[in-house]
Amino acid sequence: MLWVAFRDLNGLADLDEVTHALSHFAELAVSASIAFIREDLKNRFGLPWSNTTQSEMPLMVVGMGKLGGLELNLSSDIDLIFLYEHEGETAGGPKSLSNHEWFSRMGKRLIKLLAEHDANGFVFRVDMRLRPNGDSGPLVCSLDMLEEYLLVQGREWERYAWIKGRLIAPLPGSPDFAHCQKELDQLIRPFVYRRHLDYGVIASIRDLHAQIQAEAEKRSSGHQGRSRDIKLGRGGIREIEFLAQMFQLMRGGTDPRFRVRPSLEVLELIKHCNILPAHEVESLQAAYIFLRRLEHRIQVWDDQQTHYLPDDESARARLAISMQGQDAQAGDLMAELEQHQNHVAHLFEKAFLLDDGARLEIAPLAIGWVPDQAFFPGSCARWQAWVDSPKQKLLPEKSRLIFDNLMCKAAESLQNDGSNSAHADQTLLRFFDLLEAIARRSAYLSILAEYPRALSNVLDLLKASQWGAQYLTRHPHLLDYLLNSQAERALIEDPEKYWGDVRSNLNMQLDDVMSDGDGSEQAMDILRVTHHNETFITLLTDLGIGVQQALPVEQVSDHLSALADLILQTTFERVWPSVLKKFELPADTNPPFAVISYGKLGGKELGYASDLDIIFLYQADEADYAAQEIYALLAKRMINWLTAFTSTGSLFEIDTRLRPNGSAGFLVTNAEAFRKYQLREGDNAAWVWEHQALTRARFSAGNSLVGSFFDSVRSEVLSQQRNIEQLRSEILEMRRKVHAGHPNANPEFDLKHDAGGMVDIEFIVQFLVLAYAHQHPKLIGNLGNIALLQIAGEIGLIAAEAAQSVGDAYRLLRARQHRLRLDGAEKTRVDLDQEAEFIAARDAVQALWLEIFKAPSSLN
Repeated sequence: MLWVAFRDLNGLADLDEVTHALSHFAELAVSASIAFIREDLKNRFGLPWSNTTQSEMPLMVVGMGKLGGLELNLSSDIDLIFLYEHEGETAGGPKSLSNHEWFSRMGKRLIKLLAEHDANGFVFRVDMRLRPNGDSGPLVCSLDMLEEYLLVQGREWERYAWIKGRLIAPLPGSPDFAHCQKELDQLIRPFVYRRHLDYGVIASIRDLHAQIQAEAEKRSSGHQGRSRDIKLGRGGIREIEFLAQMFQLMRGGTDPRFRVRPSLEVLELIKHCNILPAHEVESLQAAYIFLRRLEHRIQVWDDQQTHYLPDDESARARLAISMQGQDAQAGDLMAELEQHQNHVAHLFEKAFLLDDGARLEIAPLAIGWVPDQAFFPGSCARWQAWVDSPKQKLLPEKSRLIFDNLMCKAAESLQNDGSNSAHADQTLLRFFDLLEAIARRSAYLSILAEYPRALSNVLDLLKASQWGAQYLTRHPHLLDYLLNSQAERALIEDPEKYWGDVRSNLNMQLDDVMSDGDGSEQAMDILRVTHHNETFITLLTDLGIGVQQALPVEQVSDHLSALADLILQTTFERVWPSVLKKFELPADTNPPFAVISYGKLGGKELGYASDLDIIFLYQADEADYAAQEIYALLAKRMINWLTAFTSTGSLFEIDTRLRPNGSAGFLVTNAEAFRKYQLREGDNAAWVWEHQALTRARFSAGNSLVGSFFDSVRSEVLSQQRNIEQLRSEILEMRRKVHAGHPNANPEFDLKHDAGGMVDIEFIVQFLVLAYAHQHPKLIGNLGNIALLQIAGEIGLIAAEAAQSVGDAYRLLRARQHRLRLDGAEKTRVDLDQEAEFIAARDAVQALWLEIFKAPSSLN
């Protein structure tokens, strides 16, 4: 203790070293004491025996509070909980005891060894009040007793306490540790961390904080006010801990990273995840380090267990020198303390909305309140039906009050924001759908009640997009992303870093559920929730909600395509071990297998609800039928992971018909056989449409060496010299077949399928690639239609002006198609009489088509 204090006071150790050293010393003291007591009990009563491990059953000691968080003070109590695995009798001694009695004796003697004063003082004060039922509960309890207690009686504050709970005996690294840790985790994790984002904790922590402050007020009556209590006072250590714990409880169920214990690590994670601005987190970290260093200096003086700043001026001067150097004065210390406390108090109040007058008032509505019928006719009828419904009457009173007040607030907001009546009514009906979906989930209602910004952003989303409204209603956990725009901004500012972070977080979550067995069902849920989250973040950037400028449709598609690639790669990595195990292959086998994407994913033009057109390639000798079986199973299991409907929804529709020989062909294709198929000649030559499809194909996931082989095949196929007249004729015939399959009797212009629309542009680009790539290798790159048109203009295949105007037309058509789909349109059509820019775009496309194909793209 003296050595740690010496290093601390002389500036030789940072806060981490001090708290970690004290915490590890406590662990070793506990373990040494247990080993000493065990020998005596063993000689007298034998040992408890574990039926699970068929070995001695150890005392499980859980360090709580600062010991659990590796944050022990120089004069801390140690908060402990004593557990054992199951009931039974000891064996191997002259007498036997029940396991409960054996561990109770050990626990009592352990406390005595550590805490009893003698001529040499004591080791640690021991506090056992955090055990089930506190002082009135048994000193030790079995895991079954703990589980029953948490299920039946566990209180909200105990969730906060167990965040810090850490197994300290058996010692980490000992043979029993992993088993005990696993058993304990299975009980504690579901109690502390919910499977959804838990915003109910905000009000709970706010209430607990108020109780603690009230107690602190009583205790501080003999001091100069609560501001001098650096732990429980305004802007003190506890407010920083509560703020960190709020995010842990809120997010720890869905993001394992938030289950770390030290407060500084949690704050660093909050900063890394862009949940709070970096400068705010850094001020909390600086305050925490300052207050904890000050706490140690107050406590090391005469070994006092106190958090009060001394009133005596000379004592404060002494503290100032120990904190700030030889020239420091008491006034310097007080000024820095006040600055830190003010920062903490401000951020705490902001996080818990203690000073936010805009928080929703939860009070009964005026009797007979209905939305304004003249402005909200549809919503008014829906409201009256809701008020009389059994569903409404079955809601808990608090949830019903929040529901009513949210409806009233939303109607008032929409009526005052300048929307026309029809649009406002439509938006309020969408809001009704959302509220009905979350009415029985108080945590989700809490988000909208606690955060006015979330309610405002929800209404903006519901106004802007029917598709987005339905998506949010199906996946209400996404409400979290309407609270702040940190994730959206991170996605826009540095996409590469952003997707790297998403990948590492996804893998951490999957490791968490798959480490002790298959865990495939939970893993599939994690994939789906990740896909929902990232799709929704992309949607918010697309609609410009919470960001300065909305993303163009090309970047939206880039993000959705990157997300699909990530899901495919992760699925491949997680499914392969089960296939490897089934076929008893060596554990380090790296499968020569790749997922090749075509169509919208292949061209990085994915939309929110697009199918994935993919094929599967593998490399092996063509006579190796075992490889065919192995990789077919891998592909089937991947498809199941990607398409199965679970409790959290589904991921993608998968279409594999573009593989060689279509639906009649094998699900997986040998890479060399794929090459031969694509390059075949004569009567058996590949269809032109297959090579058209190849212009928009790319490696998406799997083994990159197989991906490189595919790239070489694609390049070889696209570089073939072709009969241009025959190619022109075949593509024109194919275009007319496609057109016939999408007739449009409507006078409106179909942005995709009508002559002069997007399909015409795509066929033009495919023709230019297949006809001229052998002369101009630049055309081989899978660069997107606009870039390839520009290259064709630069090398003189088409006029530069035509390349520009048709490229602009494609951008315009895609953007409008995208918006119409976001607003729920089944057919993406526009009235040309109302929008002249689309006439110009259509005409530019048709002119280039006629120039290239010498005939119109349809026979109409």
